[in-house]
Amino acid sequence: MNSRELLIDTFAFMPPRHAIDGLSPADAERRLPNAPHSIAEIVAHLVFWQTWFTRRAEGIHDAMVTSAALGWPAVADGSWNDLRSRFEAGLERLAEVAGNVSNADTLLSPPLEFPPLAHYTIRDTVTHVANHNAHHFGQIVVLRQMMGLWPPPSGSWTF
Repeated sequence: MNSRELLIDTFAFMPPRHAIDGLSPADAERRLPNAPHSIAEIVAHLVFWQTWFTRRAEGIHDAMVTSAALGWPAVADGSWNDLRSRFEAGLERLAEVAGNVSNADTLLSPPLEFPPLAHYTIRDTVTHVANHNAHHFGQIVVLRQMMGLWPPPSGSWTF
């Protein structure tokens, strides 16, 4: 499976662009009662980590954050459209970085400082981001369903 199929043109779940399609800033930024995050906050979290992993795949040494809370950046009111664009551009960038590597099994250099991920290759990085995104997109679908905003304008799978 190639990077685009893992990150952008997914088959195991609705492609990310479709899952966030048609959301107004007000809906994306709305926090439902008892929900820990808004859709915009989840996407900001995804942007944070996909940017970090992409930079590491490019050989740029950014230290890992010291607490999970730092991976959940604040979302400014009215920032949804920019945030969505940054997310989509980030997916494209990671797929491009992975596609530019002739050997996807190239180890990240420098290696990640987190011991369970210290052996990561470019392929592992793409897979990690794709799995992380899939987890959080499940949350986004449930939030949209709870808001009565599902399916998105592009439609949904029914099986």
